Amino acid sequence: MSAPAEGAPRVPRAATLDHLRGSITPLPTPFTADGAAVDAAALRALVEFQIAGGSHGVGCTGTTGEPTSLTLAERQAVIRAVVEAAAGRVPVLAGTGSNNTAESIALTRYAADVGADAVLVVAPYHVRPTQDGLFEHFRAVASAVELPVMLYNIPGRAGVNVLSETQRRVRAACPNVFGVKEANADFAQVSHDLAVCGRDWRVFSGIEALCFPMLALGGAGHVSATGNVAPRELAALYDLAAAGRWDEARDLHFRLLALNEVLFIETNPGPVKFLLGAMGLCQPTLRLPLAPPAPASAARIRAVAREYGLVP
Repeated sequence: MSAPAEGAPRVPRAATLDHLRGSITPLPTPFTADGAAVDAAALRALVEFQIAGGSHGVGCTGTTGEPTSLTLAERQAVIRAVVEAAAGRVPVLAGTGSNNTAESIALTRYAADVGADAVLVVAPYHVRPTQDGLFEHFRAVASAVELPVMLYNIPGRAGVNVLSETQRRVRAACPNVFGVKEANADFAQVSHDLAVCGRDWRVFSGIEALCFPMLALGGAGHVSATGNVAPRELAALYDLAAAGRWDEARDLHFRLLALNEVLFIETNPGPVKFLLGAMGLCQPTLRLPLAPPAPASAARIRAVAREYGLVP
């Protein structure tokens, strides 16, 4: 392991691996109004909103956090700020993946040093590695730390699917790799993940409409952008399923459907940030090449948000 980062916060980790379940909300990265800097005060407020809403954990610098628009120093600062704000009250899942293996290793070591509970390592985007390349990338990152590692399979953005067999190989090679976030439109793969990797392999939904179905198959939870505006409901979805209250969980799934859909009316995190801005929780500022939702999309987001009582 690397030496602790200079001035690293001495914050106790929130949980053992057993507690990495449920609704882990992937936070956006709030910026100042001009987009020039990360708004640290707003970031802390978002963490508090999640904890007050009952989320089982918080994530940062994943897809919803605009990681490709952040400098390496900014990603480190966001991870550290979220760990400090959470202060051991809920687990922190830090997004440390990139399409550069050395950078992913450095970020993962940093996250471990400053007290993150686990890391989320995305399949390298743009380069479209083979399955062997994916295996070696994940093995290199996971082997650099003792911290729990969650793989992140998002074929629509990465351009490559992390096959179930590749997940199995990574798990066999790296004992600290404990699960996968499946943002995969091929829902059938979830069954194969669990069949090939073992029923104790923790599969988290990364697609909002599939949160309930994945729980029904034996999923461990969800990492849902909708949790940013409705943390209590996303936490309840997991809690109801875990308690075997399937009819209530199913009803909640259908109640959330319209909100889930409108938050992806344009590229994430644009709609989520727009709504958080309307709720007064942070500036809706995005960094290029992302752009604010078009007027018609913004009107639709507001209309649906009013139906859920999120805005006046």
